[in-house]
Amino acid sequence: QTSEEILHHLQNIVDFGKHVMKQFFGENYVHHGEIIQLPLDFVRQLCLKIQPERPESRCDKDMDTLSGYAMCLPNLTRLQTYRFVEHRPILCIEIKPKCGFIPFSSHVSQEIKHKVCRYCMHQHLKVANGKWKRPSKYCPLDLFSGNKQRMHFALKSLLQEAQNNLKIFKNGELIYGCKDDQDFASDWNELARHLKPFFFPSNGLVSGPHCTRTIIKELIHVITMTLLSSTDACRAGDMKTVPISQGRSYCEASAFNKELVRNGKHKLESSGLPRGCLLYKTLQAQMLDMLDIEGLYPLYSRVEQYLEEFPEERSTLQIDGPYNEAFYEKLLDLSTEDDGTVAFALTKVQQYRIAMTAKDCSIMIALSPCLQDECSEQRPVVLTSKSRFTFSVSVLDLDLKPYESIPHQYKLDGKIVNYYLKNVQAKDNPVMSNLFKENEDCTLVLHKV
Repeated sequence: QTSEEILHHLQNIVDFGKHVMKQFFGENYVHHGEIIQLPLDFVRQLCLKIQPERPESRCDKDMDTLSGYAMCLPNLTRLQTYRFVEHRPILCIEIKPKCGFIPFSSHVSQEIKHKVCRYCMHQHLKVANGKWKRPSKYCPLDLFSGNKQRMHFALKSLLQEAQNNLKIFKNGELIYGCKDDQDFASDWNELARHLKPFFFPSNGLVSGPHCTRTIIKELIHVITMTLLSSTDACRAGDMKTVPISQGRSYCEASAFNKELVRNGKHKLESSGLPRGCLLYKTLQAQMLDMLDIEGLYPLYSRVEQYLEEFPEERSTLQIDGPYNEAFYEKLLDLSTEDDGTVAFALTKVQQYRIAMTAKDCSIMIALSPCLQDECSEQRPVVLTSKSRFTFSVSVLDLDLKPYESIPHQYKLDGKIVNYYLKNVQAKDNPVMSNLFKENEDCTLVLHKV
């Protein structure tokens, strides 16, 4: 890409954060950044310096050392709202919550998608492909339920099997993350050692397993309370939104749900999320995927066919931006009645891209110890049994998902569902298992009677 193309791409990312995602999430939660120019020599030196520190999985992507343009963003492992505590130790928890609802679209062709969430199904395919050694017990629907018992279970499951969905930083340094071979018991002991001064500053707690369990419990409590808090009033709370009640509130594959069923209970309580909290706003943005990829793909094909005939219309349709207020206004049309037009198809495609962005974003919770006389009504505070923290909550990874990725999403959805039906559900159902056995030699042996 030329320098001009890179500048345009970066400007689109900034504008998308500023004019679109801020409307969904709120002023305090979204940090859209700004574009700056850097001396090329500095960029080259930086590239050489960080290369040995980069994870192996990221080394196939090169840093841009030719354009001189970069995005300047705040360090979200630090508190974003109150500078008075910057000299104090800061804890930051990064959570990638993933999709928090079950598809409610009539376009869904496989009934299993109305019962088991995408994340729980995808876990099995990822393990089969060698990405992870074992499936996680985390289910996004438990986290998004608003029910504290279910949220605690979801966060505990994330801490046991972090994968790529949970990281913990202390003063900006990663202290807990996605090691697939981790023994979570020993890792929890190490994590508790880091966290003990935050939660039990007087150091009066005895050491040992009880100490670790207590500290982890305190951590989960703090994360839950910050996720349910509201620190931003924004238009998203007032805009016409997708009714959350349309979706099923639990996933049949959730380990929490299975435990309930084992104990003879068949109904999961869903307390509902407070309207102003970030999880609620995230879920609202995710639920712009009203048709599911199965209902969306034919509309994408309609837009593609139109662009083949009229390629010059691509910029008029704002597929590649500009992402301005006019772009945002078009997203507010929640009708699902297809009138056969390209305009309807495009609106649904753009809403789907926003939903995919919200399904893949990360939430950053920064916490810093706060003395009682420093806490005021203006500063959000969360309490534990022995400590109090001031905190800030931010959302990142809000680049709009590419228009061109829709065919890939359609194929991936089919792979996830088919793998789950053949290899997971079929094992639980002997009749289904026999139906899915392919290419097996069967010999019929007749005995004389």
